[in-house]
Amino acid sequence: MARLEWPLHVVRRVALATAAAVVLVTALWLGVGWIQERQARCADGVVEQGPHDECVGVTDGSYAFAPHLDDVRRKILEENDRILANADKEPYVSVAYLTNFTQTAEDSNSAEGVRHELQGAYLAQHRHNRGDLSATPKIRLLIANPGSRSVHWQHTVDELIARKDSPDRLVAVAGLGPSTDENLAAIKRLSEHGIAMVGATMTATNIQGINGFVRVAPTNEDEAYAAAGFLKRRGVGTAVVIQDVAQGNLYASTLGTAFTQAFHDGDKYKLVAERMTYDSSVGSAWQNELRYMPGQLCLQRPQLVYFAGRGRHLTHFLDALSNRSCTDQKFTVFAGDDTTNLTAEQLAHAAETGVEVLYTGLSHPDMHRASPQSVSAPSAKNFQPGGLLDQWFPHDLRHDGGALMGHDAVLTAAHGIQMAARWQGKVAGDAVARMFHQMDGSQQVAGASGFISFQNNGNPRNKAVPILRLNAKGQAEFVEVSAAEGKPPEAQ
Repeated sequence: MARLEWPLHVVRRVALATAAAVVLVTALWLGVGWIQERQARCADGVVEQGPHDECVGVTDGSYAFAPHLDDVRRKILEENDRILANADKEPYVSVAYLTNFTQTAEDSNSAEGVRHELQGAYLAQHRHNRGDLSATPKIRLLIANPGSRSVHWQHTVDELIARKDSPDRLVAVAGLGPSTDENLAAIKRLSEHGIAMVGATMTATNIQGINGFVRVAPTNEDEAYAAAGFLKRRGVGTAVVIQDVAQGNLYASTLGTAFTQAFHDGDKYKLVAERMTYDSSVGSAWQNELRYMPGQLCLQRPQLVYFAGRGRHLTHFLDALSNRSCTDQKFTVFAGDDTTNLTAEQLAHAAETGVEVLYTGLSHPDMHRASPQSVSAPSAKNFQPGGLLDQWFPHDLRHDGGALMGHDAVLTAAHGIQMAARWQGKVAGDAVARMFHQMDGSQQVAGASGFISFQNNGNPRNKAVPILRLNAKGQAEFVEVSAAEGKPPEAQ
């Protein structure tokens, strides 16, 4: 067969056309990749992750993870920029505030709660850098978001670890979110890399004994014993425990067990039925489980129902209890600190059920007025009407206690940084962590939520616990200050 010969000018045209096509396809591919990269990047240190395109990572305040954080993140950015501008005169290190700053319906903490935590964290930064507690090295405050339910904790924690040796000089992480498996995993990884950690609202008793980790919140065990002591003083003799048994809900599991141990005492104080349980991880079935519990309670008629579950589940239970058949029976419900994560609307709705609701909080602005010896006056005044937070962020009710806990967590980190600089010269994460266990006596943390020192396992020593009541307006009404041992520590 004769071979087909192409004229030379045709061959050249085909070759040029093919080359042009390759260049075009390559350019398009690179262009699409560049666009995708641009879309995935929210800001320096912040990227989109997951099916909901959440922006997660670490920022110095130049990026807002949510619009309602704008006011506080701008103040943080301004202070961080000021610290950098003076870096040649005054040394600095960084502390990150880590919690889920983007929420969905599956999160136990609220948008209001995390905003208040960040406001308190900024107050502590301000006091340490140029306020009444002014000290060196100065602190840059970073904002770290692991996403809703901390699903993207690995990405954000890796971003924090990378900032240890960078110009950020990260030495500590505060906040750390609610008591969940994801946040526990984040703590363990930060510990492996020698970063000091201070939990703000994390209360699960079994999160302890981790190198470099302490917390300023009372444990669930402390809350349970403080609640049991208060109830016994009030003359309550019979109770039933309702508990969420969802796997990974460390808060509920440790709270229910602790109250059972704290309350039961012979025939004088007893549980009149086995623990009643529901599983919030099983679709909407948990709502049906809660709906049928009032029928059993009408038969058992306890003086108290202790609810060991998240606040958003509590509102469903109160709805069911308000529709009980035994309308002549009055019930009092006592819950844990997660109740403070309910929004104002949810609290108001809970109040409408007509059931008396008491709960242990982590802190409350009225603690100082009721028990001035157990709370630092210089710290507490900032949370009163006309105080610094009121001046900076007016018209923002902070009765959930988040601002006090965020403040005390960063204040503890700042205290450790100052002690490490004074006693060891070098400020690194492991040095700061060692200082946590020297915070006793005259070196205890003068917190707005109570005076704080730490046990060897990282838990606060006999921390002050406020007893709160949900009033008819759906607001947290302060009742008294309690503690695991009956009386909280005082100033030394």
